Amino acid sequence: MRSLLKIVAVVGLHGAFSAEAQNLSIRLGNEIPPEVDTIYERGLGYLSASQADEGSWRSRSEHGITGLCLMAFLASGEDPNFGRYRLNVKRAVRSIILGQEKNGFIPNSMYHHGFAMLALAEAYGAIDEDTLWEAGDTDQKKTIVKALEDAVKLAVDSQAKNRWGGWRYSPTSTDADTSVTGAVLMGLLGCRNAGIHVPDETIENALVYMQQNTASSGFVAYSGGIGGGGDSMARSSVASLVYAVGHKREWEEYAGALEHITNKLDHKETSHTHYFYYYMAQALYQGDPEAWEQWNRKTSRMLADQQSSEGSFSGSYGEAYGTAMSLLSLALNYRFLPIYER
Repeated sequence: MRSLLKIVAVVGLHGAFSAEAQNLSIRLGNEIPPEVDTIYERGLGYLSASQADEGSWRSRSEHGITGLCLMAFLASGEDPNFGRYRLNVKRAVRSIILGQEKNGFIPNSMYHHGFAMLALAEAYGAIDEDTLWEAGDTDQKKTIVKALEDAVKLAVDSQAKNRWGGWRYSPTSTDADTSVTGAVLMGLLGCRNAGIHVPDETIENALVYMQQNTASSGFVAYSGGIGGGGDSMARSSVASLVYAVGHKREWEEYAGALEHITNKLDHKETSHTHYFYYYMAQALYQGDPEAWEQWNRKTSRMLADQQSSEGSFSGSYGEAYGTAMSLLSLALNYRFLPIYER
């Protein structure tokens, strides 16, 4: 049934079936690996059971983790308004909005701001806001679009004060790095895809910052220009993804970053592994469907072996983070999140 719903959803979003038939195999890929549904169902079960009553995971101040968990639910294909996880989805959205500061910042760092902003952008338009808030709360709570507009403004203002055109951990930081910049940039691209106004200059400046840190070989520096920070497959994946979604596929830096990761499909990440899985999946899916198919099959088997009996995955920032990132690295098998569109 889920596979059928997936096909209907994708075709419905893009017009008549006949217009898509010739590209259906490219868009949908091959049959979903058999372990993916099982991993996803068990993972969502863990996240559902571990969510705090007020809607967050792990900590009220770490809204990016809540955003990642929210996206894992949205990516599953369950109806966010009437499906079995609707209360988890609504609690998560409320938690992020209520945690947003008056200046638009979603704490506790710009990493969290970027991930939470992306999650709200993916929820916008899918959530019936008439049923989002508890009775009596609607007169004092923000709408999703207002929360997104405030979050975008914070990111735009933060970048304007940063001489590098990127972002670092704090909204007031004057330095930048490609990892944080990638997270914020994907949040902004998600907002733009959702119809929220994001200045073109902000997107372009961030992409140029990433470009300045990407060598033609596909090496992506952490900060300070080409050569800084050592090689990182995760950063090369981040760069490849933002170039693809940011419509810069003609750049030689995009070609270099994509080739760099497709030539290392057997790479074993030893640090922040779930962060790597999350970005590698999306970068390959956007850039090389055949490479993604190969990587997806291998990663599905690996994650099936790693998942605990309760459905969780251990992660460098806790089990909620590890579980959400693991599920999202497989969520491209379903293609429900708008940001996953090619």
